[in-house]
Amino acid sequence: MDGILYDSEYFYMNGTIEQMHRYGYDGPVEDVYAIMGTSMEDTYLILYRLLDGKVPLDEIRKNNEHYFQVEHPLHFREIMFPGLKEELRKLKDMGIRMAVCSSSPIDLIHDSLKEMDVDSLFDFVESGDNVQNPKPAPDIYLLAQNELGVAKEDCIVYEDSTLGIEAGKRAGIFTVAREDNRFRQDQSHADKKVKDIQSLVEWIRKENSHA
Repeated sequence: MDGILYDSEYFYMNGTIEQMHRYGYDGPVEDVYAIMGTSMEDTYLILYRLLDGKVPLDEIRKNNEHYFQVEHPLHFREIMFPGLKEELRKLKDMGIRMAVCSSSPIDLIHDSLKEMDVDSLFDFVESGDNVQNPKPAPDIYLLAQNELGVAKEDCIVYEDSTLGIEAGKRAGIFTVAREDNRFRQDQSHADKKVKDIQSLVEWIRKENSHA
């Protein structure tokens, strides 16, 4: 979802780095990039370790929630990728079943999909909080594959983060990366890279016509 349906990674990363500086963090900002693709609990643990345990975990959690929910609330419709709804509709019209498999909290997932008016286009929505092992474990993608009733060889995982790509690969599913070089994410293990969702949909259309 983040970095795939809308461009939130820049917003969240800059906000997190600002919070870290408030705590007095003076290490490399690149080390903060490790939070990309992680669950919220793992994000808080990474920040806690970067701060050498000097800031209580609960304080990091509360401050982060206040920062993004009160100080700097995110408006998903404003940052959704151009043409997203139209491209998702094209996939739906092709008969392709779609799922959202995000590491974000489930309430945030549903709220963002509704705000962008794309919630009805997805057949299954799940959070990494609700599976036994979050990304980079394959659990959430295996669950989605089972819920959609689609064979692995007929599935595609569309990701941007290193952890998400690893999860897709470990699930044994063809994994496509949306190219993004801003946060040093290793996308080298993806089976294919595309510029944007328009490129992905066009590729899927061509593959279907050859099948």
